[in-house]
Amino acid sequence: MELLFLGTGSGVPSKQRNVSSIALKLLDEINSVWLFDCGEGTQQQILHTTLKPRKVDKIFITHLHGDHIYGLPGFLASRAFQGGDGPITIYGPVGIEQFVKTSLKISGTYLKYPLKFQEIKKEGIVFQDNQFTVRCLELKHGIQSFGYRIEEASHPGTLQADKVKEAGIPFGPLFGKLKNGETITLEDGRVFNGKDFIGEPHQGRIVTILGDTKKTENSRLLAENADVLVHESTFDHANRKLAKEYNHSTNVEAAETAKAANVKQLILTHISARFLPKDVYALEKEAQKIFKQTKVVKDFCEVEIPLQKDEDNL
Repeated sequence: MELLFLGTGSGVPSKQRNVSSIALKLLDEINSVWLFDCGEGTQQQILHTTLKPRKVDKIFITHLHGDHIYGLPGFLASRAFQGGDGPITIYGPVGIEQFVKTSLKISGTYLKYPLKFQEIKKEGIVFQDNQFTVRCLELKHGIQSFGYRIEEASHPGTLQADKVKEAGIPFGPLFGKLKNGETITLEDGRVFNGKDFIGEPHQGRIVTILGDTKKTENSRLLAENADVLVHESTFDHANRKLAKEYNHSTNVEAAETAKAANVKQLILTHISARFLPKDVYALEKEAQKIFKQTKVVKDFCEVEIPLQKDEDNL
């Protein structure tokens, strides 16, 4: 599981940062990629990565401001030309279906794959299968804006090697049967139930990706105990009055939310073009005073989200 940041700027693209788009790479888990927002130029950004558009089968839109959706029609059209024939489902606020369908119709664009829409009419679960659950809550941005919480199901416990060795079970094919929880019989007649050697299940990972928002309690709720929180940081603390006026957050407010939610890592994105490289460094350091595990990302940064496992297990 990895996050790939395709665009980390706010409002308009700059030479350093494109506008918002994040890819959640679930290639090892379900062999697919989910996009969160698709700002103008997203398909161009993808060309600079190893990401394959045909792997994208879900797109979650946080809100309908242009810097988060103007890249959608182009991406959808190009995906069809690049061999993508699997269906895509687009999740987002009411109006996203009209925007996409109107753009495709007026431009005479025909997609060779099914395009589905799930417009969000109430908070709660928007997607769920046996591996992942995606929940949303409404944020505060002047326009309807959502944050998404992606929860991975627990992973089965692993074989506890130390217990196997203590039992005197020889290494070999029998280990595989124990891993599957099967009962085995040794040559000396001893019988072992594999379930007795399997550790506790490992909690799945949690990723929270927020849309544009002022500081709000729903941000904390979505981020509670998350492995990674992706939070906008359009302004620094010195410009907190502007942040409030334009319905955005500061780096300090994002850090306060991360601390209150007990997250493991805070990723700051949606950075205003007003911030030069040295200013971005200061932006990060200011947030780290409140929440140490804070990182400001730039375009094409990748963040791996590892699964925690016991060192003595197999």
